[in-house]
Amino acid sequence: MVRNTQKENMLKKKQTGKNIVRGFTLLELLVVLVILALLGSIAGPRVVGYLGSSKTKTAMLQIDQLGQSLDLYLLEMGRYPNSREGLAALVEQPPRATGWNGPYISGVNSVPKDPWGNDYIYVSPGRNNKTFDISSLGGDGLAGGEDENQDVNNWDD
Repeated sequence: MVRNTQKENMLKKKQTGKNIVRGFTLLELLVVLVILALLGSIAGPRVVGYLGSSKTKTAMLQIDQLGQSLDLYLLEMGRYPNSREGLAALVEQPPRATGWNGPYISGVNSVPKDPWGNDYIYVSPGRNNKTFDISSLGGDGLAGGEDENQDVNNWDD
C-alpha cells in the first residue's frame, strides 16, 4: 500500500510539471558516438586478426586430432586408410575391412570439415610424410596464401 501511494505521488508530480526529467542533448549523444567509433576503429582490426589466426590454429588442432585417430586406426587395422578410403574410414567401416572397431573420431557421425567449411585433403601414402598427409587450403581454398589464407598441414611446423 505504501508503494502505491509513492507511485501516485510520482504521477501527480509528472502531471503538474514540478519534477522535470532532463535527457541528454544531441551534442552529448554525438560526442559519445564519436568516442565509440574511435574505439571501434582501433580495436576492430585486432579482433578480426585474432579471428583469422584462431581459425588457422583450430585447423592445426583438428589435423593433429585426425592424425591421432589415424594412429588408432593403424593399431586395429594394421594399416592406414588409403587415399580412396580417405578420412571417412575413421567413421564408417570401409568395404571388406575386417577388424574395424570404429568410429575412431569420438562424438561425431562424419569427418569434421576445416574451419572454413571445406573437406580436409588426405593422401596415403603421403607425398610429404611417409605415412599420410592431411591438409587444408585455408580460407581462400587455393594452394599457398598468407595469414587466414595460408595452407595448414601435418608436415610443416
